[in-house]
Amino acid sequence: MRVTDLISQQSYAQDRKVGALIVKEGNIISFSYNGTLSGQHNCTVDASGRTMDKVLHAETQAIAKVARSAQSTEGATLYSTLSPCIECAKLIAQVGISRLIYRNTYKYTEGIDFLKKAGILVNEEDNHIRNISPEWLSKTGLL
Repeated sequence: MRVTDLISQQSYAQDRKVGALIVKEGNIISFSYNGTLSGQHNCTVDASGRTMDKVLHAETQAIAKVARSAQSTEGATLYSTLSPCIECAKLIAQVGISRLIYRNTYKYTEGIDFLKKAGILVNEEDNHIRNISPEWLSKTGLL
């Protein structure tokens, strides 16, 4: 999760910086943070302080990067600093990601509920650390 924290700091968002990392077979295949489309101005809030509709979530951007590569997300694990919204959860399930590890819970939990019903293994960070061996975690390069 430390790598995901570093990725989140790249976000221009002022209200919530979110980082996402996709790992498959011990290799990082994609990462991203919440922000605007490539090449667009990085303003993420309007004059009233609301997040603009043009902002893409970190999970969506990480999955989009994989789609533009020769990699596959089938069976991968997605690490995120924040649990996904329902729209990101649908995308996570559709692309075959089999596990989600997150640190903080989003204000709405429909995304987590959806993923669990879809058979995706969902762990908050503390539970995840207890469920895997230190040997396996060291092989991911995320320590």
